Amino acid sequence: MPFHPDHIGHFQTLAAIRVPRITRVLAAMLVIGLAGVAAILFFVPWQQTSTATGTVIALDPRDRVQNVTALVPGRIEQWFVTDGSEVRKGDRIAQIVDNDSHLIARLQAERAQLTAEIAAVRQAMEVAQRDVGRMQSLYVEGLAPRRDLELAQIKVADYRAKVAKGEADRNRLNVDISRQSAQVIRAPRDGRILRILGGDNATLVKSGDVIATFAPEQAVRVVELYVDGRDVPLIHAGRRVRLEFEGWPAIQFSGWPSVAVGMFDGRVKAIDVSASANGLFRILVEPLPGARPWPQEPFVRLGAKAKGWVLMDIVPSGYELWRLLNDFPLQYPAQAISPDNPQAKQEAGSGLK
Repeated sequence: MPFHPDHIGHFQTLAAIRVPRITRVLAAMLVIGLAGVAAILFFVPWQQTSTATGTVIALDPRDRVQNVTALVPGRIEQWFVTDGSEVRKGDRIAQIVDNDSHLIARLQAERAQLTAEIAAVRQAMEVAQRDVGRMQSLYVEGLAPRRDLELAQIKVADYRAKVAKGEADRNRLNVDISRQSAQVIRAPRDGRILRILGGDNATLVKSGDVIATFAPEQAVRVVELYVDGRDVPLIHAGRRVRLEFEGWPAIQFSGWPSVAVGMFDGRVKAIDVSASANGLFRILVEPLPGARPWPQEPFVRLGAKAKGWVLMDIVPSGYELWRLLNDFPLQYPAQAISPDNPQAKQEAGSGLK
């Protein structure tokens, strides 16, 4: 008689070792899950990224935080600003006076004396030049020796040297008076005083001493990021960068940047040709034209920290997982290591559009 599944009840041992239904369901789910994971690893793309951290800086060096220095030696007589004061170009910051309050008057008197001496020497030189003319005529007529003519010419040359020395001394005095007159320190441009480093009127300062720090406003901002040396060969000008600013809520999905929230777009502007002191390579990232603008002050200020993801090539998810497990560098296409790389140039050109 042929075997039928309904007859399994007659065989108690076989019925006892039959696989439970829940086990068969779990096994089926496990097989389907493994197949799904394998399909994801082989067919779902993954955007490779190079992660870096950095800060927001001003592109123009004149727009960065700078020191306000004393132009002349002396003591600080008066402050016209405090910490956090907003200033416009030309506004007074501080006034420095010399220890000798009558120094400028004395320099001006010395200059007036030199001017009078120069005028007197010039007048004497004109008289001596007329004597040279007369001695020249007498010498031609044979009424005066040649020595008298030469002595008259030497006298004119001596007066001319005194005039030159007097003018040099007067120019030196003009420079000193000009420097002493620049005792009022003014703001170089619109901005804000960050910190006062000088003291009161009992504090002596030398020429070049830092008395305050100043930060210009309306600066063109970029982000400087420091990337690992293994990733630098694949980074070129025009590469897109996803940015997360400090204090700005954001959620980043490294492999799928299109689903990230609170991120901002940028592009690589420049790459340093040598490593920095920390062993990493610095890249400058500027805003991506046409994309959402970066947060302005006071939400993101100069010096705020930022985190960036430089977008690289697209690879299968399985390859990316294998690369991370083995700590391998990013995918290096064949054209990326060739001496002449027209595709990289084309990508850079398309990124700049």
